[in-house]
Amino acid sequence: MTTLKSKLQDDLNAAIKERDELRSSTLRLTLTAITKEEVSGKEKRELSDDEVLKVITREAKKRREAADAFAQGGRGEQAEREKAEGEVLAAYLPKQLSDDELDAIVAQAVEEAKAAGAEGPRAMGAVMKIVNPKVAGQAEGGRVAAAVKKLLAG
Repeated sequence: MTTLKSKLQDDLNAAIKERDELRSSTLRLTLTAITKEEVSGKEKRELSDDEVLKVITREAKKRREAADAFAQGGRGEQAEREKAEGEVLAAYLPKQLSDDELDAIVAQAVEEAKAAGAEGPRAMGAVMKIVNPKVAGQAEGGRVAAAVKKLLAG
């Protein structure tokens, strides 16, 4: 078992003992998603920590989107629950980049792309190829794309 997955399992056991319903249900759903990922495909396999992190990131994103949808639908209680679940999962994710840090990385990537001959809005793909490996797991794709568009347009 990977170290991150075993940490999730240990935290789940602790949450159950503490009767923390929110944490235990959130961790249960996340461990189920990890197991589902392990058995998908032709044969069962053990996920690496990086793959487990991607599953946790995907689950956290689902919580954010559901919270937004519930809030727009006027269902505040469910929106708060989804936000709380997202915060539980955020504890297992790497620290997210601030807007300033992200803008600095994007600006550097834009300069690299311009040096390679990419100009204007068409350079988006080239810049994204440079930025994505640098910010993997530390910034959501939508945030990165928005920052790149802003810099290329300006």
